[in-house]
Amino acid sequence: MPVDKDPVQDKIDLSVPSAARMYDYLLGGTNNFLSDRLAVEDLLRTAPSSRELALNNRAFLRRVVKHIAVHHGIRQFIDHGSGLPTQDNVHQVAQAIHRGTKVVYVDNDPVVLSQGRALLDENDDVAIVAADMTNPEAIRSHPKVDGFIDFGQPVAALFVSVLHCVPDPEPARLLRETIQHLASGSVVVICQLVSEDTTVRDTVTRLMAEQTHDNWGRVRTEAEVRTYFDGLQIEPPGLMDVTDWRPDSEVLPRQRTREWIEFGGLALVP
Repeated sequence: MPVDKDPVQDKIDLSVPSAARMYDYLLGGTNNFLSDRLAVEDLLRTAPSSRELALNNRAFLRRVVKHIAVHHGIRQFIDHGSGLPTQDNVHQVAQAIHRGTKVVYVDNDPVVLSQGRALLDENDDVAIVAADMTNPEAIRSHPKVDGFIDFGQPVAALFVSVLHCVPDPEPARLLRETIQHLASGSVVVICQLVSEDTTVRDTVTRLMAEQTHDNWGRVRTEAEVRTYFDGLQIEPPGLMDVTDWRPDSEVLPRQRTREWIEFGGLALVP
C-alpha cells in the first residue's frame, strides 16, 4: 500500500480533541484519547442522539460504496477526510465487489495517518495521503495519487460527514475544484450535519469550535447542502436524511436522531 513517508504528524497534541477521533469514539472504537471522550460527553449533553447519528452515517457509507461499485461499476474511490479505519472501510466494501479497486484515503489527522498505515499496510490497491482536503490540486498531483488514480476514467469522490469540519466558503470551492477534474460518469457523495433548529446549529458549532481549537466549520441547513449539488445530476431517491437513502431493509426499524441529521446523497458528474 502506498503511504507517505513523512506525513503531517510532527506534533500530536493529544489534549486537543479531533473530530475524527471523536467520531471513532461514537462508533465504539478505541483509537481515541481522553480529550476526545470528554469532548464527546459534552457533545452528547447538547445533542444526545449523536451516537445514533454516527452509526447511521457509517451504515450509509457502506451502502453508498456498495451501490457505486455494483450499479456504476466504478473502480476508483477517493475518500476525503476519511477518518480512522474501522470495520467495513471503503476499500473492503468496494474490493469485495471488484478486486483491484483503487482507494485513496485523504486525511490530515496524524493519528488517522498512523493508524491507517498500521492497519492497511499490505494492500497495494490502497493509498493513504497526508493532505488537506481543501486543496484538491495538491491531492490530485500528490505522488501517491498521480498515476495511481486515472482521472480520465470515472472516479467516486466521497465527502461523507466531513464538510461540517470546513469553514465557509471553503466547501463550495473545494467541491467545485474537485468536480471539474472528474471524468463524465464519475460520482460525488456528499453529506454533512444539518439542523433546522437555529439553537442546535449555533450551540453545536460553538462547542465543536471550542473543543477542536477552531478546527471546525459549521452545522448547516438542508438548503445550504443542496447548493453543493448544483450542476450535478442527483440520483434517486434524492437528497435526504442518509438513514433513508436506499436502506438495506424496509422491515427493520432504523435509528432516528432528534437534534440533527446527516443530510445528502449521491450525484453523477455529467
